[in-house]
Amino acid sequence: MRKGIAVSPGVAIGTAYVIHDIFVNPDTKRLEDSEVTAELASYETARDKAAIELRALERKVEAQVGHDEAAIFAVHQSILRDSAFTNKIRAWIVDDRLTAAAALNRLLEEYRLMFSRTDDQYLRDRVVDVQDVIARISSRLVDIVPSDHSSLEGPLIVIADELLPSQAVALGEISVAGIVTQAGSQTSHAAIIARSRGIPAVSGVKGILRQVKTGDLIVVDGRAGHVEVNPNSENLAAFRKLEREFFDLKDQLAENQHLPAQTADGTELKLQANINVVADAKSATAMGASAVGLYRTEYLYLTHPDVPDEDEQYHNYKEIIANSPNHNVTIRTLDIGGDKTVPYLGHHHQEANPFMGWRSIRLSFQHPELFNTQIRAILRAASEFETGTVRLMFPMVTNVEELRRLRGMVKRAQRALISRGIRTVPVPVGIMVEVPAAAICIEHILKLVDFVSIGSNDLVQYLMAADRDNPKVNHLCQPLAPAVLSVLKMVIDACNRSGKPVTVCGEMAGQPKTFIILLGMGLRRFSMSPAFIPSAKQLASQITVAEAENIVRSVLTFTTTSQVRKYMVLQLKRLAPSLTLLDTA
Repeated sequence: MRKGIAVSPGVAIGTAYVIHDIFVNPDTKRLEDSEVTAELASYETARDKAAIELRALERKVEAQVGHDEAAIFAVHQSILRDSAFTNKIRAWIVDDRLTAAAALNRLLEEYRLMFSRTDDQYLRDRVVDVQDVIARISSRLVDIVPSDHSSLEGPLIVIADELLPSQAVALGEISVAGIVTQAGSQTSHAAIIARSRGIPAVSGVKGILRQVKTGDLIVVDGRAGHVEVNPNSENLAAFRKLEREFFDLKDQLAENQHLPAQTADGTELKLQANINVVADAKSATAMGASAVGLYRTEYLYLTHPDVPDEDEQYHNYKEIIANSPNHNVTIRTLDIGGDKTVPYLGHHHQEANPFMGWRSIRLSFQHPELFNTQIRAILRAASEFETGTVRLMFPMVTNVEELRRLRGMVKRAQRALISRGIRTVPVPVGIMVEVPAAAICIEHILKLVDFVSIGSNDLVQYLMAADRDNPKVNHLCQPLAPAVLSVLKMVIDACNRSGKPVTVCGEMAGQPKTFIILLGMGLRRFSMSPAFIPSAKQLASQITVAEAENIVRSVLTFTTTSQVRKYMVLQLKRLAPSLTLLDTA
């Protein structure tokens, strides 16, 4: 039994499919003599495609972002042209009979070892550039997701160090029952994708790649954060029972998708969905969401081969709106930085604390043309629909000055479209409250916005001064901490007094224990992973507003996180015992 971080509830049992590093199981077989020429040709073709992509990417980034940001792709091209680089790959294919993927993997390990021996930080950082180049060539040789899993029996449990955004999104192409990662947190790419699809998942399981091989039987308990490899018959039988209960509960909850979202005493709620891709928007509709409360546009950038231009973004946003419930969508502008990076926006610039540094709206201000392109694309897409509402939301706003600057940029984007003869419609503008400074000054912020969404994931780590991805301090990142609850109540109260709509779109919104607390604080709009909509609707139907308010009065008297957690575990068992199966520890 291995312990990790519970990131997506439920129990799954299946066959391990191990994704090693940036390759999907690079082939370890030796080539036959007759295969060498074809394998060399495959490598050369992949290398030529990578070179063409890099040249195009350099030109596009220089035009849309800037010369300095494009320079990294000139470096990547020089690595690709390096004779020592290519000669080693060719030699290993010809002399050692390695496949191209295996040769690239060997080369990456060689560079890693070489760079690790130097004390020069600049040189040590260059391994990232080599890895990017090798990953680009490799992606032209192998699929991002497993293509040979048909030989494996039963549902698949994906095991990886961490999933890249492109890998996480592409997992929708195969049937995945569970996800386990060595790295990551409750807000990693793997966690976000797993929750959006209702897939049990555990992150932060140290050493799991050394202990598991493809084909092993794996148990994933996403409630308690447990992973068991090749369990004995007694444990397997116990987990099979839990797995059946989990699926039975999901089937039961799925039947309420057409019922109204309201409390036991008839108070209407807005249960909305957080989405990353079009498939999530369709899932939100199927699960009975009333709207999309958060569309994370960064996944478009993270999975795009280069920089998405205005027309590409326009068509993407239009498709998202068309497939969202009632055409109601809140679109968040680019939230890159921290744990989400793209090479053309400076992930090679080392920062001591990237989560509190050059990210989100701060990065957008640094690249106004890139930012204006996105705003124009959103405004164009919003004007295409006669029904529904498209709202524009900005992440990580810290103060009133930033907000005034943002509203000015929206107005200029509207004027630019009108000058091109393109129709625009009024779009409500709001912010994510995730920086403590914005929460403390919420009264001033509310005078300049049409709505507010509370991003509890970042708000918690900033309030607690603890990086949620740092295993030494992430125990402090607790949404049930008394300080967090006090700030949440302050913001919700201020919004309700002003009559401005307020939503919680962090992971707190979909967790049963915190859902009850937020309801008791006066929140009526919740945005969560689509898979959580049915359970939230069920929980709401089993509690009155008065009960939730009484619970909050008690909760606010506690002085420790453990007191709050123990109390809420008891309350959840009392109000909705069946839903404890969907609550993470």
